[in-house]
Amino acid sequence: MSVPRFDLDLTDEQAAVREAIAEITDGFDHEYWRDHARQGTYPQEFVDELAADGWLGVLIPEEYGGKSLGTEETVVMMEEIAASGAGFGGAQAVHGGIYNSAPIVNHASEAQREELLPEIASGEVAIQAFGLTEPDAGSDSPSMETFAERDGDEYVVRGEKYWISRVDVSDYMLLVARTMPKVDVEKRTRGISTFLVDLDDAEASDAMTKTGIEKSASTFVNSYHIEFDGLRIPAENLVGEEGEGFYQVLDGLNEERLVIAAELVGMGELALARGSEYAADREVFGRPVGQNQGIQHPLAAAHAEVQAARHLTYEAAARSAAGDLPREELGARANAAKYLAAEAAFSAADAAVQAHGGKGIAVEYDVERYFREARLSRLVPIAQQLALNYLGERELGLPRSY
Repeated sequence: MSVPRFDLDLTDEQAAVREAIAEITDGFDHEYWRDHARQGTYPQEFVDELAADGWLGVLIPEEYGGKSLGTEETVVMMEEIAASGAGFGGAQAVHGGIYNSAPIVNHASEAQREELLPEIASGEVAIQAFGLTEPDAGSDSPSMETFAERDGDEYVVRGEKYWISRVDVSDYMLLVARTMPKVDVEKRTRGISTFLVDLDDAEASDAMTKTGIEKSASTFVNSYHIEFDGLRIPAENLVGEEGEGFYQVLDGLNEERLVIAAELVGMGELALARGSEYAADREVFGRPVGQNQGIQHPLAAAHAEVQAARHLTYEAAARSAAGDLPREELGARANAAKYLAAEAAFSAADAAVQAHGGKGIAVEYDVERYFREARLSRLVPIAQQLALNYLGERELGLPRSY
């Protein structure tokens, strides 16, 4: 399968990453991803292959067994994974394991780093779950109500989290909870802390329960509603300083958003490749359906959109690596890239479904999965409207709208 994309000037490191990831993804065909999506099972074999080659430690420093790479290389890695056949859902199966290591690298104690980072990099330990979202505090994270109260050498956690993915394939969850009530802090983003929760211990204690959420997209990973009723966490499992957890979450957020944009670009390229192949082969009324402008133009327009989003994503990743942009300017690029990539992926998936005609909703052709995942990407990890809010306020100087 030839993935349609414009040539970009890659660094030697980026080119090496692309080649290495392509070598791994070549071993997992469309049937592999289709079967896991249909059954709603985690692609453990694929994740194990990445781990065996050290790719779960792409952001972890070499001194802890990682690859010491950055955003420029990670956008290549995740675009390639998505474009190979995994799509956005397949990329998300490993995304958490990569980015949940960042708070440990940047904020954890040296003892926590030495204990966990080498095992994360090797795949021996998985921290795929990130406990942030709540039923009444989705995008408004500072309004979270889950509370961790200090009790001697432990914290006692009560509350609930929602849409927490990959709990069933994680050894630890990175849990974000209030350690000071919102009414008692001068700034609503203060008084929030981050903890490492040993999931085996938590489930054995009966103080944490998880209930699966049925969903129609991103079926490679299971998502859960989690309730805490007096869960005890050792105080030594606090990550960084108490009360600084929200800023730990924000640290590296722009870079992570660029990687998500790259995953969506990859899925857009994948949808266009599958749609174009089918349109070139399928004949109706004695001619390929792709000869008809009604089929050809939507695919071509989506290609232009996907490659525009790709260019912005790569340019912003390079500026991030150079460190020559103020945080707010990088944030504008990251939000614009995520917005454009999600819209472009949706256009690509929609055009691919339409090109397939009635077969576009048949599971065996895969494009219906890309369509569902593309629709999901306009909601997560932030809704498109929140990206526009950022651009409207920070770039256009308009009044804050929320």
